[in-house]
Amino acid sequence: MVDFQATTIVAVKRDNGDVCIGGDGQVTMGQTAIMKHSAKKVRKIYKNSVITGFAGSVADAFTLTEKFEKKLEEHSGNLKRAAVALAQNWRSDRAMRNLDALMLAVDKESILLISGNGEVIEPDENFVAIGSGGNYAHAAAYALYKHTDMSAEEIVREALAIASSICVYTNEHISIEKL
Repeated sequence: MVDFQATTIVAVKRDNGDVCIGGDGQVTMGQTAIMKHSAKKVRKIYKNSVITGFAGSVADAFTLTEKFEKKLEEHSGNLKRAAVALAQNWRSDRAMRNLDALMLAVDKESILLISGNGEVIEPDENFVAIGSGGNYAHAAAYALYKHTDMSAEEIVREALAIASSICVYTNEHISIEKL
């Protein structure tokens, strides 16, 4: 099986309700080849009230996003309840258990990281980053969030630009979604 991996996703929420997720566009095959430069790894779902971003296998992430949107519909758009339901299914369902991705989900109130280990984590801060360049983007978002008045979108863009200048699995083709 060919392993497609690597990306960087950043989410930021400002206290004024400004919410944004962004991701780079690089899809890497193994550790030697860039297969695509402009993949879109963030999207709005559930009546444009939730934004998701994923890191990991692209096909698995699409499957998870579809399942997550169904959970949002089942729970009338309640992000936390839908995330817990998805994580429970992801961990316990035999087919889903093998899905290889991490997901960030945001609405106007919350930022959540959802994993296949059954974890639903709400970060202490109003920003989070995942993926191969996640640590670089997180450090950049931390500094920009704490020491500037930049908007959520400006922080996401700059954090991704910084990560792309350091991480070989992250590029500068950035896609952004805002609430």
